[in-house]
Amino acid sequence: MDKKIYQDIDEVIYTKKLENGLSVFLMPRPEMEKTYAIFTTKYGSIDQTFVPIGESEMVTVPDGVAHFLEHKLFEKEDGDVFADFGKLGASANAFTSFTKTAYLFTATDHIEDNVETLINFVQDPYFTEQTVEKEKGIIAQEIKMYDDQPDWQSFMGTIKAMFKNHPVNIDIAGTVDSIMKITKDDLYTCYNTFYHPENMTLFIIGNFNVESLFTLIENNQAGKSFEAMGDIKRKFPDEPREVATKNLEINMPVSIPKCTVGIKESSSALEKDEFLTKELLTTMVVDHYFAKGGEFYQELYQAELIDGSFSFETNIDFNFGYTLIGGNTTKPTEFASKVKELLLSTRNLEITEKEFSRMKKKKIGRTLRAMNSLEYIANQFVDYHRHGINFFEMTSRIEALTISDFNNFLKEWIDEDRLAVCTIKKG
Repeated sequence: MDKKIYQDIDEVIYTKKLENGLSVFLMPRPEMEKTYAIFTTKYGSIDQTFVPIGESEMVTVPDGVAHFLEHKLFEKEDGDVFADFGKLGASANAFTSFTKTAYLFTATDHIEDNVETLINFVQDPYFTEQTVEKEKGIIAQEIKMYDDQPDWQSFMGTIKAMFKNHPVNIDIAGTVDSIMKITKDDLYTCYNTFYHPENMTLFIIGNFNVESLFTLIENNQAGKSFEAMGDIKRKFPDEPREVATKNLEINMPVSIPKCTVGIKESSSALEKDEFLTKELLTTMVVDHYFAKGGEFYQELYQAELIDGSFSFETNIDFNFGYTLIGGNTTKPTEFASKVKELLLSTRNLEITEKEFSRMKKKKIGRTLRAMNSLEYIANQFVDYHRHGINFFEMTSRIEALTISDFNNFLKEWIDEDRLAVCTIKKG
């Protein structure tokens, strides 16, 4: 294992890439009572067209396979994995995003047993035609539940308004029709391709013995065999720079309308440094203007266009990126118009050195405060690791940003063709 000490944030991490390709990161926090472990694969809902391992031709699987696969891995021939974690006093869960699938647990005892349970169930798929058919009904109910949630419909509606061809515009769970097409063979094809150790990361943080836990992981993996993986070839459609549609309206039985303005941040692949710079500057500028106390927030609040539900988020990833700004509003048309006006005004604004220094300190301060959370550290680390970026070097990367970087970014950040509006109307 390689040991690295980060003096500026007072953290120690042990790392090793095993012979089978699995990247293992152990971060002891002996002062904590609990331990958090997350086992992730670089495989999400957008990975629909790819070359299966050991083959040469591209295939396209139905929408929702990644999420379906996440569900199915918990079910084994001899029982349910949640019950196994429960017996060991652990709380387990999993989630699928656009770009990754993650399996995790939190526990205060039996850490090594829980880690072995986590690794073993993820690396031991069990699918039959009967269990796959049974799961379709369960996931169909989940999809219908999300269809009735205004917040989710506002989120996905804005994504669909922004992206014309990219599969990010498809619901992570798929549709009722698409999951009915999923077969046992689809699941095994995706599993064998994307769940190879070379494509996966295991990160564990908390109260445990580093040497003992690493020995367990190494022995566990040495006892298993995996076919050589090679590079995974994925294919994505060309995506235009402009949004798919500037205005999308959805009628739902809501008491107060919802309105979200989406910024199509990127639509093509970004290199590592370009990705990080864009992500940092975008999150900083959105927070600067739209956080409570920010200039744009105050204008929206004083115009009575927002309430406590107002929020914003930015997601920059491999070959897509977006920012969402919105919430409940009794005046959706006025809200959308005002937000777009404010965003477009940033092209003519400049930040002073003093303001930018304050923005950087705020970003660093928030990052360091959030690092009190084991879950935050683990999830942020594995996310940045997918891009070849070390999360623990984030503060120095923020410090290295210049006022010129920021002001040049502002001039190019917004144009009207990359703004979309999704409104959830009463109906």
